[in-house]
Amino acid sequence: MSEQWSTEAAEQAVQHVTSWYTEQIRKRQRSGEGPEVLQALKEGLAACAADLETLQEGGEDAAEIGARYAALAQELEGQ
Repeated sequence: MSEQWSTEAAEQAVQHVTSWYTEQIRKRQRSGEGPEVLQALKEGLAACAADLETLQEGGEDAAEIGARYAALAQELEGQ
């Protein structure tokens, strides 16, 4: 049984992960983290931007994106 997600709720889930990536990039830049780690974080941030744009254009199922980002948020915050 798939979970119901409104476009707004899915956008909020993407924004939550976007904030996590942004915070991590700032922290890692200040700490002098290596370029590989920063690049991976920037790629994650770019994926968020692309998915947010897709949601705003109505191009993909909000439930799929919302569920994916809810799971990703749990994974990232557990690190």
